[in-house]
Amino acid sequence: MTGIGPWRKSSRSGNNQDNQCVEVRLNGETPQVSDSKLADDRPILTISAGSYRGLLAWVKDAPEQ
Repeated sequence: MTGIGPWRKSSRSGNNQDNQCVEVRLNGETPQVSDSKLADDRPILTISAGSYRGLLAWVKDAPEQ
């Protein structure tokens, strides 16, 4: 089992530290999702690998705004 990985954000969020975005990381083999604008008080959503793959597929298929 691996440890908790670093938070990662979308490359479309840019490099500005003030950006507010959804971030993801792996806790072992389990994906976790969080909202960066809430800083250290943010809730962390733990989801199944299948649900995470579904979320990624949905985001990739969504039209750009």
